[in-house]
Amino acid sequence: MSGEMKKAARAIIEGYDGPAVRIMEVCGTHTHEIFRLGIRKLLPKQVELISGPGCPVCVTPVSYIDEAVYLALEKSVTICTFGDLVRVPGSKKSLADARSEGGKIHIVYSPADAEKYAKEHPEEEVVFLSVGFETTTPAGCLSVKKAKEEGITNYSMLIANKTMPQAYEALKGSADIFLYPGHVNAITGTKLCEELVQEGVSGVVAGFTAKELLTALAVALTHFQKGKPFFVNCYPRVVTEEGSKEAQRLVDTLMKACDSEWRGLGIIPGSGLRLRDEWGMYDARKKYQVPKMEGRANPACRCGDVLQGKCKPSDCKVFGKVCTPQHPVGACMVSGEGACSAYYMYGRE
Repeated sequence: MSGEMKKAARAIIEGYDGPAVRIMEVCGTHTHEIFRLGIRKLLPKQVELISGPGCPVCVTPVSYIDEAVYLALEKSVTICTFGDLVRVPGSKKSLADARSEGGKIHIVYSPADAEKYAKEHPEEEVVFLSVGFETTTPAGCLSVKKAKEEGITNYSMLIANKTMPQAYEALKGSADIFLYPGHVNAITGTKLCEELVQEGVSGVVAGFTAKELLTALAVALTHFQKGKPFFVNCYPRVVTEEGSKEAQRLVDTLMKACDSEWRGLGIIPGSGLRLRDEWGMYDARKKYQVPKMEGRANPACRCGDVLQGKCKPSDCKVFGKVCTPQHPVGACMVSGEGACSAYYMYGRE
């Protein structure tokens, strides 16, 4: 049955003869999977897929990298971070540069790993670089909660966690249809996406397998031809209307909303998170009195335009020339979820 559904979805996509449509892949993983699976090759010429701000490393501003470098070199803390962040350029230096100058940069795979490292190395001050959306924020909260329970005082987080709903609002005129990230909606639920329909915003929640992506695109194109705003949850085996109440409660207990800077999008009110005052001892900015940084991105880099769907990575003059995965100029070429890295790997146009 699933094979027949896959064939039917493919037929709908290949046979689409409706009006021109721009579909934004909000999630960087969707961008990579659609390329890897060859789905782009099935699309009629009037169907355009554009990238969005769904790569957490990509939307993290230059100033955040500057803060991390400052902590590593000026405050001599041990930075625990996901590997993708190490080579993201700051205003003057990346974390890789900081490491070459004696900064201690330790790669981890989760906030729990960072908290554990702090526990095992009480002589070191440890800061976890907490970036990501609703899917990774609960894990960061758990690490802080556990640190407090275990009396660990040498652990804190430099927080750049963001929430997607406000980004949808900011980008609602950038595309005809949003391809919503299923893992984010698994946490948040679908209520906001349904409410956006009243503002004329259309979208479908998609999973990550070939069948799920084909189904979501086929459903999106079918509804688009009807000429009315719509929302469809095409990932019901994982995504519910309410989302994960437990994860939502955990985050709400430890964090509260704040304004946040997104690379390319500027400051979006209420789109960031920070620890509540009662958990402030685990906030690295407070603990180490980090000065305000004014990050300066390389002017040749068009990551900001890519993240807003204003251009394709291949439209950037440095793409694939000066800017490569080995020598990235911008964050979108570094991250495993970045649009530029996807175009470089699968589809230089």
